Amino acid sequence: MRKYLFNAGVLSAVASGMAVVKATRQGPKDWRLALLWASWGIGVALAIGAVNQREDGIRQQELERELKKAAKGR
Repeated sequence: MRKYLFNAGVLSAVASGMAVVKATRQGPKDWRLALLWASWGIGVALAIGAVNQREDGIRQQELERELKKAAKGR
């Protein structure tokens, strides 16, 4: 959970939600508002996906390093 909370991409995507809420309260309620919410949701999903992908890459590198170390030990 900490990896998401302290990631700059996730923080900025969630912080942009404040602007979306403000636009919802003050702006006209039309199709553009739905697109605004959809784009915000996509941005948050992409930020979370990027964190997951980065963690998977780090885990893969660690596994490869351990395999090389084990192969040298034989």
